[in-house]
Amino acid sequence: SKYAALLHILVRVGDVVVVVLTACLAHWARFGSSLLDGPNPVAVFRVVLLMLLVFPMFGLYRSWRGESITSEIGRIALAWTVVMTTLLISEWAVKNSGEYSRLWLGSWFAAALALLGVHRWVGRRLLGSIRARGIDARKVVLVGATHAGRKIMAAARQSPWMGLDVIGYVQTPYDDQQVGTDVPRVSDLDSFIANLQQYAPDQIWVALPMRAEAEIKRLLDATSELPVTIRLVPDLFGYELLNHQATQLAGVPVITLRGSRVSGHARIFKAMEDRALAAFILLLICPVMLLLALGVKLSSRGPVFYRQKRVGLDGKEFEMLKFRSMPVDVEKRGVVWGNAGNKSATRFGRFIRASSLDELPQFLNVLKGELSIVGPRPERPMFVEQFKKKIPGYMHKHLVKGGITGWAQIHGLRGDTDLTRRIEFDLHYINHWSIWLDLKIIMRTPLVLLRRTNAV
Repeated sequence: SKYAALLHILVRVGDVVVVVLTACLAHWARFGSSLLDGPNPVAVFRVVLLMLLVFPMFGLYRSWRGESITSEIGRIALAWTVVMTTLLISEWAVKNSGEYSRLWLGSWFAAALALLGVHRWVGRRLLGSIRARGIDARKVVLVGATHAGRKIMAAARQSPWMGLDVIGYVQTPYDDQQVGTDVPRVSDLDSFIANLQQYAPDQIWVALPMRAEAEIKRLLDATSELPVTIRLVPDLFGYELLNHQATQLAGVPVITLRGSRVSGHARIFKAMEDRALAAFILLLICPVMLLLALGVKLSSRGPVFYRQKRVGLDGKEFEMLKFRSMPVDVEKRGVVWGNAGNKSATRFGRFIRASSLDELPQFLNVLKGELSIVGPRPERPMFVEQFKKKIPGYMHKHLVKGGITGWAQIHGLRGDTDLTRRIEFDLHYINHWSIWLDLKIIMRTPLVLLRRTNAV
């Protein structure tokens, strides 16, 4: 629309203004003058060129309809980081990086990052207020009173800033929901297809199950000569989904029904996060681990470490390390899941188990790449075989590496707790993974362990 197109032009220009303005402000804060001098003007010019190239690659100038502001600010933060990192690497490559003030570059980066986010927020508020008044709105007809149809209609009604006005729904043989008394029934599918010109919607949302391919094709054929946008909202609520998304595979559109959010570059970032934090933590706790190893050795005969087979990423087995808390022959008569409080343990073993200090060697597993700091708790192979037949979605947790701590653990679901609920929390973590969620879990884990230890 003309409003969105004009605003997007203003946003592009505004991004450039923000970057140049913050460079001048940072220069004034560092040197007492807002007039750029030395190599700084050339650096700002290069950053603007890089920004004009990189920002569109991150989708920062596409339509805002239906996308959250937090998602966009996250993408602009990543794009701006890429721009500044590219500048620094190029300057380092030609040995010019020493000519710039680090304080100026750092304050410029931080100030621009903050103002770019504010700039986007203001732009969205402005366009949202226009759309909420009915200006620049799109007339939408929903085809299918299904679960997906009801959800997408409710989302549109609750977000008037998107400017999507659902004027009615088309009845189909697949309807199984009430979409709301304030949404009129337009017609049935046959009548709607026969009288499309009469309704003249801007968009048609097709919320039908995948088995309705014949009806979907009829609708596409009927609208082939009309300037109307068709959006497919497949009714997948009868399926067990995990991180479902639309993508392309070799140019062919594909809908992923089940997959891991921790893949591609996310998997690399998580691996870097794991190894950096594990190395840092191991350096800090090295003296503690030496004392614990000595305590295990003096308290009973046998090895310091207890090696236990666990099932990790992609269902592959690995040996998880713990400080040994039990006598060496305690599992000769078999293994039983749970009931940890009644299992035989040495006196020192009871102490390290109650305080979770027996799990510290697992940071070595993290360094080896077998385990993550944060993730679903891995289980022993015999229990995996048992639980996967009883608990829906149990094996889906192996789409990511197991973890020392996790979303379920910080909510009290560890040890002898409800496995079904624990899996629900594990799948929630996989569906919503981010570096920030990992850091949140890591920061909350000591508090949870402290409460648990005090309770014991």
